[in-house]
Amino acid sequence: MEKTKKRAGAVKASGNGRVASTAAAKSKKTARMVTMTLPDGQKVRVAAGTTAQEVLKSLKAPSPHPVVAARYRNKVTSLSRPLDQPGSLAPVHLGTRDGALIARRSLTFVLIAAVQELFPGVQVHINHSLDHGYYAELYCDDYRKEAPLGLSPADIGAIERRMREIVAADEPIERTTQPLDKALRIFGEAGMGEKVRLLEYMAPKAVSVYKLRGHVNHFYGQLAPSTGDMRTFELEQLEPGLILRFPRSNNPDELPPRQDIAQMSGVMHEYERWMRILRWRTVAQLNDIIAGGQVREYVLIAEALHEKRLSQIADMITNHPRQPKIVLLAGPSSSGKTTTIKRLAIQLRVNGHRPVVIGLDDFFVDRDRTPRDEHGDLDFESFHAIDVTRLQACVRELMSGRSTRVPKFDFKAGRSVEGEELRLEENSLLILEGIHGLNDQLLPTIPDGMKFKIYASPLTHLNVDDHNRISSADARLIRRIVRDNNYRGHDALATIMRWPSVRRGEERNIFPYQHCADAIFNSALPYELAALRQFAIPVLKAVKASHPEYAEAARLIKFLSYFRDIRTDYVPRHSLLREFIGGSCFTY
Repeated sequence: MEKTKKRAGAVKASGNGRVASTAAAKSKKTARMVTMTLPDGQKVRVAAGTTAQEVLKSLKAPSPHPVVAARYRNKVTSLSRPLDQPGSLAPVHLGTRDGALIARRSLTFVLIAAVQELFPGVQVHINHSLDHGYYAELYCDDYRKEAPLGLSPADIGAIERRMREIVAADEPIERTTQPLDKALRIFGEAGMGEKVRLLEYMAPKAVSVYKLRGHVNHFYGQLAPSTGDMRTFELEQLEPGLILRFPRSNNPDELPPRQDIAQMSGVMHEYERWMRILRWRTVAQLNDIIAGGQVREYVLIAEALHEKRLSQIADMITNHPRQPKIVLLAGPSSSGKTTTIKRLAIQLRVNGHRPVVIGLDDFFVDRDRTPRDEHGDLDFESFHAIDVTRLQACVRELMSGRSTRVPKFDFKAGRSVEGEELRLEENSLLILEGIHGLNDQLLPTIPDGMKFKIYASPLTHLNVDDHNRISSADARLIRRIVRDNNYRGHDALATIMRWPSVRRGEERNIFPYQHCADAIFNSALPYELAALRQFAIPVLKAVKASHPEYAEAARLIKFLSYFRDIRTDYVPRHSLLREFIGGSCFTY
């Protein structure tokens, strides 16, 4: 728990169910009182200035896991936060999504501290997410000038031992709020130039500064009050760096099984190599490019890298020794699958193929037959939300050389209607696009030799700075918020409310099959969040503080504040990003 002395106004339960300040009880003056609504519906009155931690100690039902923060007035905040207004108050423990993110940030800080103590002058760079953790590299100098240090198993063992020593000591992670000029001075003296430039662009009035064993840092989001509860982690060697692995939020006491990461790691390293060549790896560098008037060229370079990769995948299909007849493309929500498949189809036509594209979404069962999840909500991510029998019949007809009429799903009416008639011609390739494309149950009677599988997802983006990475899930959520608001009549509140169900469906139906792909397409665009922010921030600001989803909206607004705007007319009309912001040369 947090290492702070109890305030003079520590709370205690009174006979009438209220919580009062002992200091105030002794004082002749009446302290200003505020009413807190706890998770069980209980209302307690506390003296203004009482901390969230003091009140949460009075909860009758303890949290199932260690509490690392508080949710006050629908916003995640520190346990030491003084309560000065009435509102809701709840604990944030490690078994929640917010608690898991706090644990990851805190363990990242522990990793940085351990490396700096063992290898003075060596810098840690958090690169991307991999194998339920963060892949990191170590550098002696600026990563743009030096190659990452090679790490031996002995080095990684020493770092993990020092991390566990820091955790076992239950070291406090102190948080202070500093004026911008002082924070810039602190980070400048610590050699954190990227952080200084990022904050200079943001120009906030105040900055959160965290301190652990004399090491200072700034993180996007809250950290735990101390290290003692961050016991579940491990380091895994992956040359030339390492992976800091974490538990999932639904099981914070156990690490998930390791994954086959060979192909995914190759995609990540390729992206890092591109970004290092372009000297375009952090948001601060992107902001420099925008401010310098060079961003249009960099947008075109990013789009050219997409086109190059799609051309490579088309060549893989054309030159494959099995000569596949069916291409299956899958990926999680808001990966840009629809535009990806349209652009890939063009590359396949260049190679002499005649692609015929079918979207799995058109094979949805009627709304009244859609399965429901464990919460009773319609589960559109379920495999059984697809009329698999009808899909398989259509594929059999097409592969037999006969024409067939495929359905078209009317999303407004929630039912299937008659679609167009299709037939495969000479040199035709059948392309199926949808979230279940990699699931072998989709086309079990089609031999694997006839199928080529592609996994598409925005796997990695620019980092905020050297120690704060951008989550792929956050980038996809921002894409979806913009798309839903532009084209589906959904506000940000509705999209955020739906997102946990979407994520559960992805964990069950998409991510377990990504290792089966013959090719992976990283659909991230390094500049995209600078272009999306002008669409996302206004709709996020419309989420009211009275909604539980306000905390997520506020977090995303703060995250997007790190970026400068990019003019949308700089985004090419064929860009995958146009699927979300509009103005595409493709029809959807």
